[in-house]
Amino acid sequence: MTIMPRWLTRSAVPPQMLPQTLHAEPPKGPWGGGGGSGGGDGSSGGGGGPRNPWSVPPGGRRGAPQGPSALDEFLRRARGGGGGGGFPGLPGGANARTLWAIGAGILILAWLLVTSVHQIERGQRGVVTYFGRYAGILEPGIRLTLPAPIARVQKVDVQRFRTDNFPQGDGQNLTLTGDQNIVDLSYSVRWNITDPVAYVFQLKEPQATVRATVESAMRAVLANTTFQQAVGDGRVALEQRVLDLSQAILNSYRSGVSIQGVSIRQATAPVQIVDAFNDVIAAQQDATGNVNKAQSYASQKVAQAQGAAAAFDRVYAQYRLAPDVTRRRMYYETMEAVLAKSNKTVIEAPGVVPYLPLDRARTAPEPTQPAVQAGAGR
Repeated sequence: MTIMPRWLTRSAVPPQMLPQTLHAEPPKGPWGGGGGSGGGDGSSGGGGGPRNPWSVPPGGRRGAPQGPSALDEFLRRARGGGGGGGFPGLPGGANARTLWAIGAGILILAWLLVTSVHQIERGQRGVVTYFGRYAGILEPGIRLTLPAPIARVQKVDVQRFRTDNFPQGDGQNLTLTGDQNIVDLSYSVRWNITDPVAYVFQLKEPQATVRATVESAMRAVLANTTFQQAVGDGRVALEQRVLDLSQAILNSYRSGVSIQGVSIRQATAPVQIVDAFNDVIAAQQDATGNVNKAQSYASQKVAQAQGAAAAFDRVYAQYRLAPDVTRRRMYYETMEAVLAKSNKTVIEAPGVVPYLPLDRARTAPEPTQPAVQAGAGR
């Protein structure tokens, strides 16, 4: 029994369309060397072994067409020769050339539309280059240029504010301060594009350049800042100094970038020493509170002394105008202040019984019995 491949049994090509070259000469395969009879290929019924499935049956094919084989016809149609088109089912000759021309024209038109018409959104600018050389700026709207690769347009958004965070993620950003302390600093920077031409041509990697510039400026400023200023009330001045230094560096690069703001979100001690740092901060706060209390007490005492001195000056001015009257008045006021808090005994005239404090009087003790008896004996 002969087993044939499925693709051969399911072939859509009818038997009469198979190439005649396959049966033009005896097959040479594993069944024999190609003899017409008795050759060992089993084509004539004699000899041993199975019959070659590719050999022509005895007597040839019945009703086989004469002339070119089906394979030759198929190849001729594929090459576009004769009356057929380039592919089966397509018109041939002049119609095929016209169809190819129309297809090529459609492709060229699509290429021109895609590479020559540019829609620039609001807030964008289009940087145009001809063969890599700067040629101009496209304003918002629908603009036309030469097709690629002659002209290229790079769109740059000049109104969007970009924000870079330092550090990226949840990691630490340890920086050395001017007093040899380490601070864990977290901050962000906002920037935008002011010159699209400089932004495109002057910087190879603009965002990476901005990040490196701001980080370098922050470390340079912190190198001249104490730890207390970095974590305390010196943040505003620190942010402004970093902004000015970063902008100066980017201007020297002619980057076309403007730094809008630097914001320090967090400035603390590293996690390893945060407990000790909190104790130091608490002690500093207590010291600051005590200093404030002492200054308040000193201010109060100074104000009292200044008030007493001013009162003395006023009394002295009155004393210079009338010394006797002022002296007597001061005597009366002084005695009034002294006697107001003491017990007093007032004697008005001679011969008058003095004031007897009855509340302090004590009862005289009674005489003892022997004294009374002695008096009676007398």
